[in-house]
Amino acid sequence: MISSADGPLRSRVYRIIFGTGTPMGRAFDVALLLAIVGSVLVVMLESVAAIRESRGTLLIRAEWVFTGFFTVEYLLRLWCVKQPGQYARSFFGMVDLLAILPTYVSLLVPGSQALIVIRALRLIRVFRVLKLARFVGESAALMDAVRASLPKIAVFLVSVITLVMVIGSAMYLIEGGAEGTGFTSIPQGVYWAIVTMTTVGYGDVSPITPAGKMLASVVMIMGYGIIAVPTGIVTAELTSRRNPKARRVVCPECASDDHDADARFCKKCGESLSPV
Repeated sequence: MISSADGPLRSRVYRIIFGTGTPMGRAFDVALLLAIVGSVLVVMLESVAAIRESRGTLLIRAEWVFTGFFTVEYLLRLWCVKQPGQYARSFFGMVDLLAILPTYVSLLVPGSQALIVIRALRLIRVFRVLKLARFVGESAALMDAVRASLPKIAVFLVSVITLVMVIGSAMYLIEGGAEGTGFTSIPQGVYWAIVTMTTVGYGDVSPITPAGKMLASVVMIMGYGIIAVPTGIVTAELTSRRNPKARRVVCPECASDDHDADARFCKKCGESLSPV
């Protein structure tokens, strides 16, 4: 937990920078939000050759203004917290450092041949967009739900990988002898299965035989249902976390797991509940 350092001035600066309950704190957050969006917009515009050639000087000046602002913000955060090293090693501390470091490092790379390196370093400035995470109030709850869903999602992904390997192998057996289909190997068939099941459909590999088209149709229909599974897993976890009365007790008879905290019998079939 990052806390304020001693001293009235440092405590006031801490409340403005890290707090949102005061008018000054809200004004600082709004200014920081606008600066983040503006700096990311400058990075995007700088990548367009025509704009860079016609407005390059203006973009460089704007970049230094944003870099100066973020530098002052970073130094103030280190100054007003009780343990600056802890903040510097935190996620947001690293993001704040990455937001300003490339601009200064680019000054230390001499020589015209290093321009490509400079441009690559400056692209790291897009890390500033991660600073927007400060303003997402539900991000902690969402991350908790995602972490809690990881075991289920992992099992789901293993099942999907197994399925695409089987489907890819089957398609290679069906289409492998046909001319011009592109199914030259099992890995190529697995690639086709992944592209088709995710409904991307590049079309660079496609079946031409009736049996292959029939299998492709089944995979396409399966894809719509498979894509929705991870979303459903995370949504269910979010819903259960928002409902404190629900608990994860599985009925041994009907497998229902939506029960009140004081439930002794299943609400659907009446079977006695035993925690798992």
